[in-house]
Amino acid sequence: MDKEILEKLAERVHIRWMEKRLGEGWTFGPQRSDDEKEHPCLVPYEELTEIEKEYDRATARETLEVLDELGYDLVKRIDDKNR
Repeated sequence: MDKEILEKLAERVHIRWMEKRLGEGWTFGPQRSDDEKEHPCLVPYEELTEIEKEYDRATARETLEVLDELGYDLVKRIDDKNR
């Protein structure tokens, strides 16, 4: 599995997770609090610990594996502007 693709997808997974949480009214907090809607992982991907990044990598890895099982190949567009 291409580590560069995995890492880029993991970062996008984190961004989407953050957008969902922020849209639900969550904010950064030093400890997770469901009552206060605070979560310590509401930070840019680069600021996550390796342990936290691994959660996003696992989701990305599973997604890539499912696509492979379904017979899909990932092909980078030539005109890709790093969306």
